[in-house]
Amino acid sequence: MSKRYRYKFLPIFWYEMLKPTLWFTLYRLGELGGVWRPVEISTPRLAKMLGCSQQTASRHLIELERLGYIERRIERRSELVKITERGREALESVYYGLKMALEEGETVLPTEVVGIVFTGMGEGAYYVSRPGYVRQFVRKLGYKPYPGTLNLRLVSPPTRSFLERYRPIEIEGFQTLDRTYGSGKCYPVLIEGKYEGAIVVAERTHYGYDVIEVLSPYNLREVLGLKDGDKVRLVMRAKPW
Repeated sequence: MSKRYRYKFLPIFWYEMLKPTLWFTLYRLGELGGVWRPVEISTPRLAKMLGCSQQTASRHLIELERLGYIERRIERRSELVKITERGREALESVYYGLKMALEEGETVLPTEVVGIVFTGMGEGAYYVSRPGYVRQFVRKLGYKPYPGTLNLRLVSPPTRSFLERYRPIEIEGFQTLDRTYGSGKCYPVLIEGKYEGAIVVAERTHYGYDVIEVLSPYNLREVLGLKDGDKVRLVMRAKPW
C-alpha cells in the first residue's frame, strides 16, 4: 500500500491477545476483500455489519491498526482498509481450526509444505551454531544441525500459520555474559523424502509470515543441489495438537 497509509506496529507473537469482537471485525473486513486489496468502508456501514455503534466500530479499526492487523488510510467520508500479513495469518489460523472442527474424519491439516529457495540474511549460521541452542537441538531433535538454515518462501500453504495446529518442540532462550538469546519452536519434517530436518520459528525474526527456515544435520543446498528459485517439498512429521 501507499506510504500515506498510517501503520503502527506492536510486535506480538501469537494471536491470543485479540479480543473476540476484534476477531469478528477482522473477519468482516476479510469478507469485503480486505485480504487482497484496500477496501473502502465507512464506520456507519461497518457498525451496521457488526451490529454495534459507530463509535465502537471506529474503536475496533483503531485497535486493529495498533496491533498490526490492518493498515488504513483516512478519506473524507470513509476509510481505505487493507488486512496485513499478520491479519491474514490470524484469519488462516481460524480457518484451519474451523476445518478441523467441521470436517470430522478428514485430514484437514497440510501434511506437505512447498517452498521456494532464496538466499537469506545469513543469520541462521550464527544462531544455529550457538552452544546454548546446539545442546538443545542434540537433546530434543537427536542431531547437531548444519550451521545454517535453508530459507523457503512458502507456496503451499501460503503462510506459516498452519504450524499453530502442530505440537512444537520448544527451544528455550538463554543468556550469556554479553547478551540474551530468545526462544523458538521446532517442527520436525522430512525433506524431499530423504533427509530429516525441522522448521524452526524464532521468537524474534526479520522475515514475514510467508517465510520458513529449515535446519538439518545436512547442508541441504549441497546434498540436494539446490539454487535460488528451486522448489523444495517438506512432509510434516510434527504431531497435531
